Amino acid sequence: MFDIGFSELLLIAVVALVVLGPERLPKAARFAGLWVRRARNQWDSVKQELERELHAEELKRNLQDVRQSMQQAEAGLRDQAGQVREQADAFKREVELPESAAERVIEPRPIEPRPVAPTATPEAASPVPAESEPSQPTAAADSQAVTDAEFNRSIALGDVPAPASQERSP
Repeated sequence: MFDIGFSELLLIAVVALVVLGPERLPKAARFAGLWVRRARNQWDSVKQELERELHAEELKRNLQDVRQSMQQAEAGLRDQAGQVREQADAFKREVELPESAAERVIEPRPIEPRPVAPTATPEAASPVPAESEPSQPTAAADSQAVTDAEFNRSIALGDVPAPASQERSP
């Protein structure tokens, strides 16, 4: 800071000894040492405070950089998610679009014969095939069958189990 060499310090000490004398020189040296120590302590505290502020400022800058990079990453991810959604929607629309009549191939469904309810009437013995006559389901058949409106046929729902009290009757 001050460009003072050893010879200059020796000259200052000799002048102080001549001016102050041998009795007051030790007190003056202690007083000067005290002020130099206080000045150094003040300088060190200011220096440490500046370093803390610079460190805090650097941490704030780093935090802002991290936040900014996270926001950029989030925006990038949102863009990619939007693109994926758009591609998925386009694919879904492509798959769900009805085919044109020329491209559409309709596969025939196998048609099962309609069940005919056994009857003891003379009409049942007629030579006309059972499939050509529309059959009327009975009341008991209504509880176990459903009529398919598309093919106009009756579909059996299966056997309905009897209650346990009826199964054990002798």
